[in-house]
Amino acid sequence: MQALRRHKWAFVIIVLLLIGIMVGRNLDQSKYSLNYSSYQISSDKINTPVRILQLTDLHNSEFGENNQELIDRVATQSPDLILITGDLLNSDEPRTDIAANLISSLCDITPVYISLGNHEMEYQDNFGVNIIELYQAVGAEVLEYQYEDITVNGQQLRLGGIYGYCLPEKYLETDEADPEECAFLTDFQSTDLYTVLMCHIPVCWMINEGLEEWDVDCVLSGHLHGGQVVLPLIGGGYAPDMGWFPGRLKGIFSSETGNKVLVLSSGLGNTENIPRFNNIPEIVVVDLVPQSSK
Repeated sequence: MQALRRHKWAFVIIVLLLIGIMVGRNLDQSKYSLNYSSYQISSDKINTPVRILQLTDLHNSEFGENNQELIDRVATQSPDLILITGDLLNSDEPRTDIAANLISSLCDITPVYISLGNHEMEYQDNFGVNIIELYQAVGAEVLEYQYEDITVNGQQLRLGGIYGYCLPEKYLETDEADPEECAFLTDFQSTDLYTVLMCHIPVCWMINEGLEEWDVDCVLSGHLHGGQVVLPLIGGGYAPDMGWFPGRLKGIFSSETGNKVLVLSSGLGNTENIPRFNNIPEIVVVDLVPQSSK
């Protein structure tokens, strides 16, 4: 009987050790590995293909020495544009070299455009550094309440960036929407060009009819870290402004008509006390193609 009990305890210990090894590997992958998510978006406004590569929420993380692994992974995708949707650094950490060096290297690949995240906003308040000037000094174009009409591969696009919740105009009646945000988006959407908006916070586009109300073709967002801890069949564990277990927190989300999309990345880094789990850092590749190509 005692021998049987010893065998049972030995079995339990082995199982616990195996679980520990699996968890450890997952935590390691969720911090240091890199994964691609690729989406093809077709539109009758697109005449020639454009490849956009999105990065977001780096939070001073490094993949290889001086982020060389990340840079190499980006280069292999041969993007036409690199769009970074905020939170490259940490608001409570003074160093900016990781973000600056990465931007500089990415600019050697293709043009880089950046919109700000909440950590850039808080960093400016905490340390008195103009982040827009910092990012632009190393080669990027920063769009904050700004847009540009650009031509890529012969294809005209309107590209904009804004940090904010971007609630639709109908929320002005309850003083929830920001008049400045509404004014910018009204101006931004007034074009026949295909519109791409970098907007760090995705919440209104997901649950406050933003994708329905604003006439924006493609929104690129981050901020939610994919829910930080991703559970099988359940999805992300927690998201700011959305609470616990809100469901899917990454991927592509379409408007009811299907002609407008939100591309939501789980990002690259982490600032939470709870580490990323079952949530491998993500590089997003978006191919804009003519309607007939899909």
